[in-house]
Amino acid sequence: MRKILTLLILMVGSFVYGQQGDVVDFKRITARITPDFQAKSILGSVTYEFEILTETDSIYLDAHIDEIMHDYASNNARVELNSGKIWVVGQFQANSSYELDLVYEVQPKQTFYFFEDQIWTQGQGKYTSYWLPSLDDMSDKIEFDISLVLSPELNAISNGKLITKDISEENIQWHFDMEKPMSSYLVMIAAGKFDKQTLESKAGIPIENYYIQGEEQTVEPTYRYTKEIFDYFEEKIGVPYPWQNYKQVPVRDFLYAGMENTTATVFSSAFVVDSIGFNDKNYVNVNAHELAHQWFGNLVTEVSAADHWLHEGFASYYALLAERKIFGDDYYYWKLFQTAEQLRARSDAGKGEALSNPKASSLTFYEKGTWALIMLEELLGTFDFDAVIKSFLNQYAFKNATLDDFFAVATKVSGKDLTEFRQQWIEQSSFPAMAALNYLSESPFLNEYMELEVRRNEPLAAKKKELAKALNGSNEYLGQEAVVQLSGEPMGQVLELYDLALSDPHFLVRQTVVQSISEIPIALKSSFEQLLQDESYVTQEIVLFRLWQEFPQDRAKYLDRMESAVGFREKNLRQLWLTLASVTQGYRTNNKQRYMLELMGYSGPEYSFETRDLALNYLTEINAVNETVLRNLMNACVHPNWRFRSSARELLNKQLDNPIALSKLKEIRSSLPKKEMDYLDRVLE
Repeated sequence: MRKILTLLILMVGSFVYGQQGDVVDFKRITARITPDFQAKSILGSVTYEFEILTETDSIYLDAHIDEIMHDYASNNARVELNSGKIWVVGQFQANSSYELDLVYEVQPKQTFYFFEDQIWTQGQGKYTSYWLPSLDDMSDKIEFDISLVLSPELNAISNGKLITKDISEENIQWHFDMEKPMSSYLVMIAAGKFDKQTLESKAGIPIENYYIQGEEQTVEPTYRYTKEIFDYFEEKIGVPYPWQNYKQVPVRDFLYAGMENTTATVFSSAFVVDSIGFNDKNYVNVNAHELAHQWFGNLVTEVSAADHWLHEGFASYYALLAERKIFGDDYYYWKLFQTAEQLRARSDAGKGEALSNPKASSLTFYEKGTWALIMLEELLGTFDFDAVIKSFLNQYAFKNATLDDFFAVATKVSGKDLTEFRQQWIEQSSFPAMAALNYLSESPFLNEYMELEVRRNEPLAAKKKELAKALNGSNEYLGQEAVVQLSGEPMGQVLELYDLALSDPHFLVRQTVVQSISEIPIALKSSFEQLLQDESYVTQEIVLFRLWQEFPQDRAKYLDRMESAVGFREKNLRQLWLTLASVTQGYRTNNKQRYMLELMGYSGPEYSFETRDLALNYLTEINAVNETVLRNLMNACVHPNWRFRSSARELLNKQLDNPIALSKLKEIRSSLPKKEMDYLDRVLE
């Protein structure tokens, strides 16, 4: 009987698959999630409220779960888990409402990630069903209300407003309520040892900025300009923020820079910085980009990947406008110039992509998408452009839209025929470089920059006066270009220009010097030593290594001076210091073992992948690889973050050429976790 039922379900499924939106409307999903950190599993209890639109004998949910432990349907329907779906088979009457209750268990294969004291989800694409049975189709908009059961020392974040906390001795149940419907890929959960900063937008929207407990000093630089960006978007976009609140939470080992879950952005903890770190890699662009998605992607959602410009192009465009407001016109035009050069180069190489291409690259969707909107605003004028955006968002609020839908609204509101524009900027694979150049020429600064750039191949004598002018400290981009043009020139003829550059008020000009100069002349040694305390951790790192390398007689002095330096969250300065201190002959010989143990420790799974990646690379470089490091390396080879995983696998390949390391790997093979052992076996084959 069970085999017959399964066959029936599959036959029914093949008929309704892809047509379910015409059959059933899921209104609300109320879920209670209990994670088990030790087993890395989830116990879920969910109630589904839905309306049948057309009489049918089956409906389904997408579900990559292990077991249904209990089910109940209000019409006594049968429930079956099969091939990544939960089928509900029974008699469903048109225009009738039903409920379905499920209790399930799952060890998520992806999407839901466990760490020692932190969990987070990443459902973009069609992946929420790996931990919460739901509907992968982006056109299904559902109200999700999530409850999360956690131990008392952890704080929870999910979509919507926290309405209650049920506290007991053993755990806390956090109950979140969403007021509006959304696509399932935008459902999120995060938990950890977080505190929060609370702000309020000009319109009264609560903004919660989360941070790791004890890291209060990072809150202001990490979330700098958040309120300004929020208020600017509401004014510029012209449509009020569509949700009841907004939250941002940094998590370790995140797969991307950030993810715009409805009301709750998750972003990489690598963007958590102090005031110096803000100069090198601040969160401003990602902050603005993910917030813009609350309108473009969350309020109005694409129908398919062919409409992805409506998400990423729009979010990137508004993020750039926010940066222009914060950092000024020169920054704005400089970023556009850089992306135009990238797009032009790809286009000239025959690798250009249309914005309507569902398989286009991020460069196309983000950067060419930004350019398309800039040129549309140029064509329509700002007043009509803003009116188009406002009308489009209002017309398709809490719905899905296509490129055709957007251009129909744009044509109607503006009164202009946009056929030629769409062909040039959306459908055409090549990048309209001349149109972009004409726009960029509106910037006096950029004209000056391009005039300087074309002189790269001129003799020094013919341009020395112009290079000195560019190094007067008035513009960081002109200063950087001037430094680039000094590279390779006789040091005696450009020493005074390097002096100017090293005293430039813009750290990027100074950083360009230390990156581009081939050898530090004695005359500039003192200036370089001052940069060990520069306003940039990147500059400090480069300078420490350069000075250590080129002036071996002063190595102890430099190491003493930088002993307490840490740098970014991945401890870039500390790890470089430990490496150099370990290999410097005669330096603190009695402490070398302690330094090496600390460096090896940073390769372990208790640290973020950025920290581990740096440590594993340093340890490989100095050939300091023992059983502990090899075990940490094997763990890294199966890490969920693909960038780190790829880097670790490259390092493992290097170790396979080392007979001692290879022998040790074979020795520890049988004691590795199965996933790591399986990967090692594949490599050894």
